[in-house]
Amino acid sequence: MENVRKAFDAIADRYDRQRRYVIPQMEEFYGAAVWAAAWPKENPHILDIGAGTGLLSALLLEKYPRATLTLIDISEKMLQVARERFAENPRVRFVVADYSREELPGTYDLVCSALSIHHLEHDDKRRLFRRIYNALNAGGLFVNADQADAQSTWMRRMNTEYWDAFVLKSPAFTDELKTAMARRDTLDKNATLLDQISWMKESGLSGVDIVYKNRIFCVFVGRREEEISGPAS
Repeated sequence: MENVRKAFDAIADRYDRQRRYVIPQMEEFYGAAVWAAAWPKENPHILDIGAGTGLLSALLLEKYPRATLTLIDISEKMLQVARERFAENPRVRFVVADYSREELPGTYDLVCSALSIHHLEHDDKRRLFRRIYNALNAGGLFVNADQADAQSTWMRRMNTEYWDAFVLKSPAFTDELKTAMARRDTLDKNATLLDQISWMKESGLSGVDIVYKNRIFCVFVGRREEEISGPAS
């Protein structure tokens, strides 16, 4: 993860500006994640894994203004942007840590992530999903808006061509965007859609499903079931 940290430290101050030119249907993608993050109360405890500059957290706070959020990321500089974004909100806290190796801090009603977990090696993804399950309160949800590899080389090629064409059409196409796209080859370790579904189920999550898919960009959701009490003695 050290290479990931260095790469995102280097672009922290301009990361947000790049997003809409790098992610096709960005509003729909993030919107599906926020929609899937459904909690019956107004003040859920939320963990944003790989939170970066706080893009996803900001949208979750629009939905749940009384929520308590914990943002965890390996990049201090990315989280510094998030600190500035949420400077007026005392219910937002920040943890600089390598979440692929360290225990998740606390328990939560919602654990969410956007475009972060695909940077992990596959075994680390599987282990993380188990730790996410353990960090969820009963009835809690895990929502992961992330990338998924295709099931075949020909579909992977089509997905890449679609993505490249989208970025090339950007009115702001620059050397920075070229660099952003080049990072795919060194930092992205996409698992297939079916493998990620399998690992989420293996972790103990139930009702695992896909609520959005646009080629490589997918939103996964799974739930930790309510604990069932035994008969009264």
